[in-house]
Amino acid sequence: MGKTYEIVPEGGITAPKGFKAGGLHCGLKKTDRHDLGAIVCEVPAAAAAVYTTNLFQAAPLQVTRESLAEESVLRAVLVNSGNANACTGKQGEEDARTMRAELAEALGVPKHQVAVASTGVIGELLKMDRVSSGIAQLPAKLRGDAQGSDDFCQAILTTDLVKKTACVRLDVDGKTVTIAGAAKGSGMIHPNMATMLGFITTDAAISAALLQELLREATDVTFNMITVDGDTSTNDMVIAMASGLAGNRELSRDHADWTAFADGFRYVCRELAKAIARDGEGATKLIETTVTGAESDEAARAIAKTIIGSSLVKSAMFGADANWGRIIAAAGRAGVPLNVHTVDIRLGDISVLEQSRPVMFDEEAALEYLKGDTVAIHVDLNMGSGRAVAWGCDLTYDYVRINAAYRT
Repeated sequence: MGKTYEIVPEGGITAPKGFKAGGLHCGLKKTDRHDLGAIVCEVPAAAAAVYTTNLFQAAPLQVTRESLAEESVLRAVLVNSGNANACTGKQGEEDARTMRAELAEALGVPKHQVAVASTGVIGELLKMDRVSSGIAQLPAKLRGDAQGSDDFCQAILTTDLVKKTACVRLDVDGKTVTIAGAAKGSGMIHPNMATMLGFITTDAAISAALLQELLREATDVTFNMITVDGDTSTNDMVIAMASGLAGNRELSRDHADWTAFADGFRYVCRELAKAIARDGEGATKLIETTVTGAESDEAARAIAKTIIGSSLVKSAMFGADANWGRIIAAAGRAGVPLNVHTVDIRLGDISVLEQSRPVMFDEEAALEYLKGDTVAIHVDLNMGSGRAVAWGCDLTYDYVRINAAYRT
């Protein structure tokens, strides 16, 4: 069965009907790059979110939870980069609420219809005079075109080298529905229930409750399946907003076009997740690990994430070393059952292990393959029908250089 959605390469976060976005430099970053941005919907949008499970949760997450608890509706999301507003105590909470209130006033919307997100250095108070000045200027910067999307994407970046977007279109009830996403993330990437900062917009008519279910399900197989360095951030959050302006009959799981919509939604999440993994701090290549033949999908996920998160596997991939021993060792410590006599491993199309026994392979061909910018690791446990895919990146000298001086 072919794709039930059309990929829109040029589509951004403003592509769905009813959304505008923008960004500007307010002075939180030492460079003149944008560091304050917003996504705004012209109508109250059904909204959903997933959050980091790190016990140290940044103040903006608490404020966003409060907003969504009111009625699961949002008109705007305000984001700053350059400062995480995490581990900043009562003052940090007050600052996050001030940000929410000031944007709400500037837009003329209820404050509980505004979400707040922050990313950057932990443990430093926001320069609120600069933030407030920027918020006052934001409404004039909002645009419903590609420039608005690009300005927002630039505003949310920290150590990221590239902006991360994805967009699809599909037919629902004969109406054109668009799903778009934007994300940031490069380091401190090892999510559980959410990842970094992600934002998804759609003009489909869907209830907040069903949108929440879909976001959580999609997160489990996309954002939760990537890792860069094994660290889960204090600020991870993904927010989804649905304007309902496409004009379709409200989606339900029984709707004839539900599968197509859900597939498109997962595609956007998956492309954002892969883009984050590919842009890992210092990374030179994307690593995709596929585990098949597991006892369950859950077991396959555990093994795939353990392999992709192994510093030894990541280092071997950086060095283009076909060291399958690193891979099988990681699989064996994932904490789920496997038959140690039936494991097959391939690097791309090159078989290096069959039935847990090494096979002769062309070392030069493997070296050339592993030098590429994308490496596929295939592990077949030959036990059952469980399957999972995880994404990560290699571990390089530059990762240490970047993080050795992150604050300075």
